[in-house]
Amino acid sequence: MAGESLYGTFLKVPATMPAEILGSVGYDFVVVDEEHSPFNRETTDQIILACRACGIAAIVRVQDASPANILSVLDCGADGVLVPHVTDAKTAGAIVAAGRYRGGKRGFAPTTRAGDFGRAGQAEHMAAEDQRVTIIAMIEDPEAVDNIDEILAVDGLDGVFIGRGDLAAAYFETSDPAGAVRAATETVHAAARKAGRTVAILPGTAEDAAVQAKAGSTAFILSSDQGFLRRAAMQAHSEIASSVSKAKKKEVV
Repeated sequence: MAGESLYGTFLKVPATMPAEILGSVGYDFVVVDEEHSPFNRETTDQIILACRACGIAAIVRVQDASPANILSVLDCGADGVLVPHVTDAKTAGAIVAAGRYRGGKRGFAPTTRAGDFGRAGQAEHMAAEDQRVTIIAMIEDPEAVDNIDEILAVDGLDGVFIGRGDLAAAYFETSDPAGAVRAATETVHAAARKAGRTVAILPGTAEDAAVQAKAGSTAFILSSDQGFLRRAAMQAHSEIASSVSKAKKKEVV
């Protein structure tokens, strides 16, 4: 899958149907957003099951880098984790260790969904999980940009997500916030190319997506289920209200 373009979106509504709909229309993955949305272990578990049913990959943005959070979603069968605020190689190494069996510290639990509820033997389960699970670090702090080469050098880290919104907030009081974010994005892309790591990004527009693809991004988080709902609702309201208004004007004439 190296170099293949993948398309996904955040899920912020604690329900299974958004994942099913997105899977049915051809999205490659969703990111269940535990960091910024009202999910608990049960709702995350149900959404991961829905993703499996409709053939779409389930990545979970965990609340933080704690091993317990990472273990929880992986045992539920998540295809990977997106970990916020990874600012240095030490943190990157810790999240890799939390998500890997061999060479890591992932708690062994083969009777979970991830282990097909005990069907697989120990060696089979461990090898399959280490092969299947994707670990992605969020680069959303100036410190992370400064340490990006060391972060990307961590063995077992699959890729990074450039959090340009958080970087914009971090650089907000600088003389040129937009320029600082642009420079940070270029720095991360260059480091990822050198290290052979995947880069994910949330493009602002179709034109921005093309620019970021040329720079090296291959995974694109397009919006969120909330964003899609809001946009479609606004468009439908505008179109129908405009049509009704025109019809009423004709009646008056």
